[in-house]
Amino acid sequence: MTFRARSPLRLAAGLAMAVGAASPALSQTSVSIGIGTQDTTTNTVTTGVVIRELKLLEKYLPKDGKYKTISFKMDWQNFTSGPPVTNGMMADKLQFGGMGDYPLVVNGYTFQSNPQSKSQLIAVAAYNILGSGNGVVVHKDSPYFQLSDLKGKVLSVPFGSAAHGMLLKAMQDKGWPNDYFQLVSQSPEVGSTNLQEKKIDGHADFVPFAELLPFRGFARKIFDGVETNAPTWHGVVVRTDFAEKYPEVVVAYIKAVIEANDWVRKDPKAAAEAIAKWTGIDKEVVYIFLGPGGIMTMDPTIKPQLVADAAQDAAVLQKLGRMKEFDVKAWVNDSYVRTAYAELGLDYDAQVKSLANYEVSGEDGFCKVKITEPRKAGEIWIEGEGIKAYSSPACTLGALAELKGQGKKVATAYLFDTAQGIKLFASEAFYASVTKDGKSDIQPFLLKKDAEAAAAAGGGKVLGFDDALKSVTSGRG
Repeated sequence: MTFRARSPLRLAAGLAMAVGAASPALSQTSVSIGIGTQDTTTNTVTTGVVIRELKLLEKYLPKDGKYKTISFKMDWQNFTSGPPVTNGMMADKLQFGGMGDYPLVVNGYTFQSNPQSKSQLIAVAAYNILGSGNGVVVHKDSPYFQLSDLKGKVLSVPFGSAAHGMLLKAMQDKGWPNDYFQLVSQSPEVGSTNLQEKKIDGHADFVPFAELLPFRGFARKIFDGVETNAPTWHGVVVRTDFAEKYPEVVVAYIKAVIEANDWVRKDPKAAAEAIAKWTGIDKEVVYIFLGPGGIMTMDPTIKPQLVADAAQDAAVLQKLGRMKEFDVKAWVNDSYVRTAYAELGLDYDAQVKSLANYEVSGEDGFCKVKITEPRKAGEIWIEGEGIKAYSSPACTLGALAELKGQGKKVATAYLFDTAQGIKLFASEAFYASVTKDGKSDIQPFLLKKDAEAAAAAGGGKVLGFDDALKSVTSGRG
């Protein structure tokens, strides 16, 4: 898998001059639709690579009325970050762009200086309302286990990214000075390599790298964006001149997003395998984000919580002197996504109020019970047999031990963090072995400090993955 280097955040008001003038108006016989995507950023795939590969936009494009004589040309352009997408939109080489929350706000702010067009937020790709997705990782052999351990250490992050925004907010929330870390800008590719070679102390990044690097065996996550208590999300912006001229095309694009989301939910295992082939991101990592109970919720509706978060993002950048006034509410335009929902016979007002994700469900074939608490459940991906669900961490680990004893090839196992409810790789968790209601219990955690606190409160001890497996023999803790 290869990645293009990420450009640093550029907030200069003269960006329009730097990228060149807008292209001439499109003719009425041929319309080019430029779409900037981030294929390897997993929570954007249903606004980009899935639509492209399944040709869903072509399915919904208007074909009658003024569009009867128009032929559409798709121009998909893949990037690894938001800033170059904004550059392409400013140059009118791209009409649509997908990116993370901070880059989205910068996109809207940057377009304020564009005399030809503005940009508007028209849909959300995926979100985690609690902030999970961005994270900080260290080398697996590192002595550091929480963000404060990196004080004075070299911490890299792609400047201008959602992960950069997460760090800035975390530092402001904790009252840390700007020089708390030795902060340097590195792309995902460079940061990953330097971390593997122990040239840096930590690396902060966006989806999927805080999960991808531990999954690939050389990193450990010590901070998750959920600790900032602010949503993380990606969305889609469009040039207003294009949207006003071809509103039906914008609606068609959002219909394609809705079908792409449904396609993933219908068969998440097959979807993860296909997306892995298209993007190079391991299928198990795709699944931890987009599978049932995944870190990201796929939903194109523009929720008030996300608009409020965008305003908070702008405030963080303004406090750092990187942005002047920006009217977030004027930038948001939900008319196109509302129209798409109405034309598909869906209830937008009900969906925009919902924060529900689809969840792990079914029967636990190991402990012989029904799964009733999805965020205490687990899953095991067994090569050649599919993904099986279990009712609890103890049952999941017990089943995993049994499968390993049978010589079955296990791709990975998933659990949920006991404190935060976010999906984890079982092999990367810390476990608190405790006594609860007179019975032994085992609780998985992302962070060592949380496992230590639970173990102390429950009169138990902290276990690593291998010891947790050994401690569970019956699966009925």
